[in-house]
Amino acid sequence: MSNLKVITIAKKAPQLQKAKLVAYNNEASDILLMFNPEEISFTRNVKWDADPGNRGDQLLPKVNFSGVEPYTFTLKQLLFDTYESKESVTEKYIDNIKKGVETIQKKADRRPPVYIFEWGVENKKDYFHCVITSLTYKLTMFLTDGTPVRAIVDISLQEVDRTNLPGTKKSASKGSDRENGLSPTK
Repeated sequence: MSNLKVITIAKKAPQLQKAKLVAYNNEASDILLMFNPEEISFTRNVKWDADPGNRGDQLLPKVNFSGVEPYTFTLKQLLFDTYESKESVTEKYIDNIKKGVETIQKKADRRPPVYIFEWGVENKKDYFHCVITSLTYKLTMFLTDGTPVRAIVDISLQEVDRTNLPGTKKSASKGSDRENGLSPTK
């Protein structure tokens, strides 16, 4: 008889990568999503200015292209749940998310933090540098002592230019009134 052991290598199921909002330059704590969003809807508007006094043959106003707006997107109905651990969902998750719509002090710049929306590990799939423009949350389950243990959260985000982030002095304006990238005070 042989003492050979048969070794079976079980293939591991791929790990689910959770989406997260990583605070740019460690300005705030990262926001880790407990469950991934089911879908993400992106919106971008193009600005056209209409000159009501200048009309063509069909009496429509002449329009002039005046730029593009940043992409916006909303992470809807994100579920945060602490029922099993009996911890306050507000203290464990919501308080940190709320910091995304509160001002931070970075040198002379007071503003909410910038985040990088990431999802996946392959090449650190960073979709956008963004800021939170709106936060809505509702507490939907409580323990008998009133401790909130479940929350549904909607977070609206707006893309920011990763080469010209809020708080930097860089500007695309080249006018003679611009000094050091700062707009003139009048």
